[in-house]
Amino acid sequence: MKNVFLTSRFFLVFALIVGLFVLSFSLEFLFPVAQTFLVLAILLVMVDAMLLFSQSVRVKIRRRLPKVFSLGDNNKVRIYLRNRSKLKLKLNVIDELPVQFQLRDFQIPLLLNPLEERELTYELHPTERGEYAFGAVNVFVENFIGLLQRRLVQDFKMEVPVYPSIIQMKNFELKAFDRISQDQGIKKIRRLGHSYEFEQIKNYVRGDDYRSINWKASSRRGQLMVNQYEDERAQQVYSIIDKSRAMKMPFDGMSLMDYAINTSLAISNIALQKHDRAGLLTFSDKIGTTLKAERKANQLNKILNALYKEKERNLEANYELLYHASRKLIKGRSLLVLYTNFESTYALERVLPILRRINNLHLLVVVFFENTEIQDFIQSRVDTTEDIYHQTVAQQFMAEKVAMVHKLKQYGIQAILTKPKDLTVNTINKYLELKSRGLI
Repeated sequence: MKNVFLTSRFFLVFALIVGLFVLSFSLEFLFPVAQTFLVLAILLVMVDAMLLFSQSVRVKIRRRLPKVFSLGDNNKVRIYLRNRSKLKLKLNVIDELPVQFQLRDFQIPLLLNPLEERELTYELHPTERGEYAFGAVNVFVENFIGLLQRRLVQDFKMEVPVYPSIIQMKNFELKAFDRISQDQGIKKIRRLGHSYEFEQIKNYVRGDDYRSINWKASSRRGQLMVNQYEDERAQQVYSIIDKSRAMKMPFDGMSLMDYAINTSLAISNIALQKHDRAGLLTFSDKIGTTLKAERKANQLNKILNALYKEKERNLEANYELLYHASRKLIKGRSLLVLYTNFESTYALERVLPILRRINNLHLLVVVFFENTEIQDFIQSRVDTTEDIYHQTVAQQFMAEKVAMVHKLKQYGIQAILTKPKDLTVNTINKYLELKSRGLI
């Protein structure tokens, strides 16, 4: 029978019986003992099989999945098991996971008392976007005898799409708008100056900026009145993603492009919550997705679906094409957050004239990445002259990255050099900083 399996306890008993029969060739008095053990073992196997395959042994199995998985996050999968028999059962649950995870030894053992129901929860961490197909749930059942296993199969074929991280988007939204949050991450930016839209005149209360006092209104009312301002709204914020081969480099299982995609979703959401308009543009050797900056109700959903479909390309990025696209497609001065990667000063200097031209039209923020593996190598211990040489070269490489930031700032271009894992925090902080300074 294809759903019957022998347990380790069965093979232990079998080995004991074989050992007794072998010894009985030299010690004849052991032969009846071996025969007795063999008969008892056969009877136990028959009883075990009758109990396992009786109609009363039933286990109800259900699997619950979220509608979508979030890229780069831990996503919970729940399996519900109910022992509908009057026997205590030992179970071994094996879920057929999507091939993208490459998990060959996934199993969860547990004991279920009679009529007991249990919920199993485990987490999956997807590092690629796309459709993930789940197969059947296999449950291997043993009773108290434990010589045989019965396999119960519940065919739960399901497909779950892995989208850019909705979990991170919601977490950063809470941090960005929670004024009393003391969590590390989103910084509270002090407002500089008054480059905001006038909102109203209100009574002065302790703590208000005395520089905002409206003296004319105060003289009319006979008490101090202050001008109240609000952030300028309806500014255009574009996430521009380089999807050339420079963004295929993986860190912690995810490509730089996927880090950029998660961050683009998070900052687009915050921009929309700040009453700005969010847009998207992707490019490599050719222009990819173009979404005009809007603040419509379905704009975030459009951005999410567009990011889900993006694929890396194996060719170099065409920045000249990006410049012409920014002139043609983006109307009015906007904040452009460009996610790309430069591994050398030469790579930056090739495109710097184009970046300067784009920055003349818009407020450009160039975001590129630290190589964390090289950073770890720099901090590791070295023992040989060759290792010292390699570490020195690595330090020069990291110093060159910092010099690129200064080079961009020298020409008035905003720049962020960040570790991939800190990309979202640093980018949102830069957006809030630019907004607080009234630059957008």
